[in-house]
Amino acid sequence: MPVKLNEIKIEYMKKEDVDSVVKIEEEAYGNHHWAKSSFYDEMSNNLAKYYVAKTPEGKIVGYAGTWHIIDEGHITTIAVKNDYLRNHIGEAIIRRIIEDCYKNNIKYLTLEVRVSNIPAIKLYEKYGFQSLGTRKGYYQDNNEDALIMWTENIFYDKFKEKFNYNCDKLEKLIKVYE
Repeated sequence: MPVKLNEIKIEYMKKEDVDSVVKIEEEAYGNHHWAKSSFYDEMSNNLAKYYVAKTPEGKIVGYAGTWHIIDEGHITTIAVKNDYLRNHIGEAIIRRIIEDCYKNNIKYLTLEVRVSNIPAIKLYEKYGFQSLGTRKGYYQDNNEDALIMWTENIFYDKFKEKFNYNCDKLEKLIKVYE
């Protein structure tokens, strides 16, 4: 039975969060998930920033990771626990990633997403990502293609207006706090 949330906390991932994150990773990606050691490695990577989404009770229900390389942010992974899908948790995490990019002078964001993952594609498009290419056979589990999505410069007024509009709408749906 899906669980409805009216608030969520987004914070940086800590080592003690990894076990919960790996469970969500396994649930979301089946046999082709990241190993626990991969998350520990990422947490010691100076280019990487990883986030967890927690309920008010402290239960981890989603996560994401990015790499900041010069002025580009690459979203490496993102997932939400199945029972908590459709609660705007993924959207809250995307918002936090973009806010951090503003703080760190990251101008562009990119990611790969399965061509079949229409809900994720629509979320990314809502936040200004556009499909600019395809990686053929990118996903090893079924050889599915990935869309390569990019934002325009997030400091452009057009992007900021869309971002602020979406943040205002999100705040009416779920309270997001740090």
